[in-house]
Amino acid sequence: MPTPSPRERAVLGQLSDMDLRLLQVFKSVAECGGMAAAELELNIGTSTVSRHMKDLETRLGLTLCRRGRAGFALTAEGQRVYDETLRLLSAVDAFRSSIDDIHRRMGGRLEVAVFDKTASNPAAHIGDAIALFAQQAPEVSLQMHVASIPAIERGLIDGSFHVGIIPAHRSSQSLVYAHLFSETMLLYCGARHPLFGRDQGALTWEALHAYQFAGLGYHSPNMELSHSARLPRKATGFDQESIATLILSGRYLGFLPDHYAEGFERRGLMQAVQPAQFFYPCQFVSVLRKSPQPPRAAQAFAQCLEEAHRAR
Repeated sequence: MPTPSPRERAVLGQLSDMDLRLLQVFKSVAECGGMAAAELELNIGTSTVSRHMKDLETRLGLTLCRRGRAGFALTAEGQRVYDETLRLLSAVDAFRSSIDDIHRRMGGRLEVAVFDKTASNPAAHIGDAIALFAQQAPEVSLQMHVASIPAIERGLIDGSFHVGIIPAHRSSQSLVYAHLFSETMLLYCGARHPLFGRDQGALTWEALHAYQFAGLGYHSPNMELSHSARLPRKATGFDQESIATLILSGRYLGFLPDHYAEGFERRGLMQAVQPAQFFYPCQFVSVLRKSPQPPRAAQAFAQCLEEAHRAR
């Protein structure tokens, strides 16, 4: 009788705590882009990370990643296992949160995702909300993420995020929104742009069509404004940092939050273009998943956000 191959021998069967631990190690390795990079996040040595990866590959009967001179990369099978790992670990966290709900306590991890460049906004009191929440739920491990609007919305719907803070741009029947704060978006040019330092009093929205525009590459207030004003988008960014970098090149105009751009302006690196005319307000909201009901910790954090911003 022929000897079965490792793949034929591998039967996962029931998951143990050790299996979950190996999958968490694999998740970190995949997201950090290698074992050495995951060492710091996991707080274990590279040799231990490598051993855990080999144990998981043996357990599954699959090769999950390639390691060599070309660098680290997931195999096709590894990518599928990574996707399933995200779903599994999210389900495990949801189960733990549900058990905490049954016991009327708040514990486990709370995944909060925020759109970038909110910390410098004087109208944003997210730090105050975190302080309130930490008093109410000291056993909860808070995990803060910065992500794009669509990534936050997807994460809320699939359960990988519990609370989101994003610019209001459209409504989904799967999500629940609450107003928090606002910011002003101004149009900027870099120091090497033809408009920098020049008299801009005669500029109109139509006159802006003569200049190249850098905008966000997904549905957002930024995209809505650029479409309605017919601004010719010649460069695309996927966060405020990338838009700022494109503006600093001197090749593009772009909108940024005034509080974020203030530092660049002070250093003479960019300038607001006719701020009394070329601006738009941006409203920020907290977002929760409608169904299934978010864990108690997520609901409590959302309440802390509303309280922190209502008091101002």
